[in-house]
Amino acid sequence: MTGALALADRGHDVTLLEAGEIPHPLAESTDVSKAVRMDYGADEFYASHMERALERWRAWNAELGETLFHESGAMFVTREPMAPGGFEHESFALLGRRGHRLERLDATDIARRSSLRGFVDGYFNPEGGWAESGRVVERLAARARDRGVAVRPNARAAHVEPGAVVLASGERALGDAVVLACGGWVPALLPEIAASFRTVGQPVFHLEAGADVALPVFGADLSRTGWYGFPRQDTFVKVANHGAGRAMAPDSSLRETTVVEEERLREFLRASLPSLASAPLRKTRVCVYCDTLDEHFWIAPHPDAPTLVVATGGSGHAFKFAPLVGDWIARALEGDVVPRFRWRPELARAAHGDAARRRQ
Repeated sequence: MTGALALADRGHDVTLLEAGEIPHPLAESTDVSKAVRMDYGADEFYASHMERALERWRAWNAELGETLFHESGAMFVTREPMAPGGFEHESFALLGRRGHRLERLDATDIARRSSLRGFVDGYFNPEGGWAESGRVVERLAARARDRGVAVRPNARAAHVEPGAVVLASGERALGDAVVLACGGWVPALLPEIAASFRTVGQPVFHLEAGADVALPVFGADLSRTGWYGFPRQDTFVKVANHGAGRAMAPDSSLRETTVVEEERLREFLRASLPSLASAPLRKTRVCVYCDTLDEHFWIAPHPDAPTLVVATGGSGHAFKFAPLVGDWIARALEGDVVPRFRWRPELARAAHGDAARRRQ
């Protein structure tokens, strides 16, 4: 959607083909919320780009006519003192050097600020929060239509080639250029790069919560446990895992969490959020990440067909960059590729890119 908008703004005649409804019920961007954080360990590349993205998120609130980005701040806490080399320590150090005013937290501060328990160190970053992800997609679709983009839902691609997308219906949609932004479905459409990606499912839980539950966006020993969550919304709290996940095809209908995954959640809650330890589940879902093996985005033209641009590999941390992604896509079509997002089928093993991601 952001790619279509950026290309329309550059004067192109754009048709957007969406496989399902908008927002797509199986898309990574579906659900009520996505975290928007600039905390990336020692990785200055992503941190600096998130500084720009945050400015745009704030501007989008005004431009879209409603508050869809909620700057509640983000808190990252640890059960042991933050130490050099750890995600939290490195994020705190880097953002401090870049001039951001972070609040260092001890156990008393953490308990005062939130319902989290058992943590002794960490920090609160007032810059960041969460976005109403599904609603953002809806509003961007409306903006795209206003800008003259032909938005076609339920138009699933069965085959792609330079200058054409063949739909499941048999229709050929023709154009001077094609941008393929299909998340975990890209490897099936371009099997020559399939070995550079993997699709994994991550558990997401919505828990009934009373007004006494106090939380910002948080990461709880994030790179070691994968657990993170959001402020109470209406009468529930969303808690999810940003970890190794389980292998899962993007079309899989197994989008409910497993007994084992719920047991892991309850274990985390008993130790870290006791006020929610026995809270009823309102809803669960599995979010399917399309990971590149190095966890960096893949936004580049096909080397044998420069008018075919592939934009995928969100790796579980792309939505926060939504205000920048469209420009990266349009630039790639113009031949100006961000080096980290280049075409790289040589990927043979993971060289992890998101310091917040739990590996095991």
